[in-house]
Amino acid sequence: MDALDVLDLIWLVPTLPAIGAVVLLLFGKRIGEPKSGYLATSLMALSFLGSVAAFFALGSLGSEERHHVYNWFTWISSIGKNSDFTVSFGFLADPLSITMILFVTGISTLIHLYAIGYMARDPRFSRFFAYLNLFAASMLVLVLGSSFLMTFMGWEGVGLCSYLLISFWFERNSAAVAGKKAFVTNRVGDFGFMIAMFLIFSKLGSLDYATALPAAPGLSQGTITAIALLLFVGAMGKSAQFPLHIWLPDAMEGPTPVSALIHAATMVTAGVFLVSRAHVFFDLGGSANDVVAWIGAITALGAATIAIRQNDIKRVLAYSTLSQLGYMFLAVGVGSYSAALFHMVTHAFFKALLFLGAGSVIHGMHHEQDMRRMGGLKRAMPITAGTFIIGWLAIAGVPPFAGFWSKDEILAKAWFSDVAGGKALWAIGLVAALLTAFYMSRQVWLVFFGNARYDSEGDHAVNPHESPMTMVLPLVVLSGLSIVGGFLSLPFTSPNLEFLVRWLEPSLEGASHIEASSFGLGFALSVGAIVIGITGIAIGRRVYSGGLAEDGTDPVETRLAGFGKVLENAYYIDAGIAKAVSGPLTGAANFLTDTVDRRLIDGAVNGTGRAFKELGGGLRRVQTGRVRSYALGIMLGAVALLGWFATRVDF
Repeated sequence: MDALDVLDLIWLVPTLPAIGAVVLLLFGKRIGEPKSGYLATSLMALSFLGSVAAFFALGSLGSEERHHVYNWFTWISSIGKNSDFTVSFGFLADPLSITMILFVTGISTLIHLYAIGYMARDPRFSRFFAYLNLFAASMLVLVLGSSFLMTFMGWEGVGLCSYLLISFWFERNSAAVAGKKAFVTNRVGDFGFMIAMFLIFSKLGSLDYATALPAAPGLSQGTITAIALLLFVGAMGKSAQFPLHIWLPDAMEGPTPVSALIHAATMVTAGVFLVSRAHVFFDLGGSANDVVAWIGAITALGAATIAIRQNDIKRVLAYSTLSQLGYMFLAVGVGSYSAALFHMVTHAFFKALLFLGAGSVIHGMHHEQDMRRMGGLKRAMPITAGTFIIGWLAIAGVPPFAGFWSKDEILAKAWFSDVAGGKALWAIGLVAALLTAFYMSRQVWLVFFGNARYDSEGDHAVNPHESPMTMVLPLVVLSGLSIVGGFLSLPFTSPNLEFLVRWLEPSLEGASHIEASSFGLGFALSVGAIVIGITGIAIGRRVYSGGLAEDGTDPVETRLAGFGKVLENAYYIDAGIAKAVSGPLTGAANFLTDTVDRRLIDGAVNGTGRAFKELGGGLRRVQTGRVRSYALGIMLGAVALLGWFATRVDF
């Protein structure tokens, strides 16, 4: 079997977990626990092996040949007056899509395995794994789709699955509300994506990537910019960028494996993927890239400040994800797509590790999530603590851990880019890096070190314990990836060391290459980033090494005074949107419904109907059904007709 034959089987990668979803939805109760979990995990593992086979098959081809489309069947076929519209159910295997499916299937497999232990004895165990399989399958369709419409189908699939999984424990009102919030917020972004597709098809006549992307330079500047910004609106929804970020922190209401899957391997990475896939529109979109970069920078810094004052162990990580996604959009905004994708991959490793580590803590603490009621857990949970610390060092940017290499590359690209305000973007990114190291250090010390603040005696005693092997093994694997993941693309000129950058080149053809003006300056910037990370860690250790006071008072809260409440409530953005929706926006909607729709539009339509009804009623009275009345009418008509002739004829 040659390379192309292997790539023709790429459809198996999303199909395997999709089959698992169908089987578990239909027969999950019969299969039972834990067999349902092992079935779902096995199918994800097979999908990962298929991704590895596709990687080697594509790698065996020359760089100019690494673009293979397999059209499974014709999905939509429509014959129009001026042109035909045909969409194939096709999959695109190129370096970008293969990179995505490798970490999506790999991370998803580990999360599925972890979930077997985490979701043990849940009454809807089998259904959970059906949704988890469907979530992964939707993401794989999204990244493998050969057209905007195929991508959009997967895009809507992950949106549906996020709703099902965030609100999985729907008995809790907070979980049900969080699921609806995620669903509605993402519809705003999806609207932008849909309008962008309408524009692309109306101007280029096709939604296939192979046709639309090469033809994009022929469009007018205004059209290209509009398409780029509309696609970015879609990306803002899925990747939770300001101001469409409000759904992601509340998504923590779902089970922890869901949080890990959303944040590390599936939904939130979709926006970065879309911008990278459609990079030609952003490269030619004039000010569109500036918008992307600044929205990313604002999100990175704003989310980092909010994370400082969160006390829920998962909520800290949620705002951390917002901040890290901001870094990725900052990178694509300055034109360095490879740096953004590099950080996406390393972030998948350490963020999955951190979320699963947090889930292990929650499991060992009998579902306690408030860090103020933890402390000193390193002794009771040594494996969880050790692996979590590796994830902490990776996200804090300490070399040689994975996060240092990718985050440092983004900061360097911002400094050396030709984008207006590049130095300011670099400065914002550096401040966000300092805050990241600080709030993650705060989390580590509040959870694993310092004084124990949980009740170990009494009726509600908490006895922390290490998690089962199905949960611990993924932590160990992910900690290893968080150590070595950065070596995928070291910042040196050797092709063997910049592997990921070279690998992605065929998919990012035409994108700008940002090079350091001098080795010395680049080295100085790296040293500065290391110093910033270590400084943040040192401050966090100094403030929280002793844990918290008996009353749970946070030292930072005391220093921040009233501003601490602002950060704790996320700048009241969410509350402000809720108040606006329940106040002016509801009032405006009621005005449109009651006045414009019912009185004006319905009034005009109903009034016209009533007028014709009255006219018909008047005419109906003439039709009496009496013959003598009709004879009288005929006679009067004849007399009138004779009179008319008499006045106009000369005798």
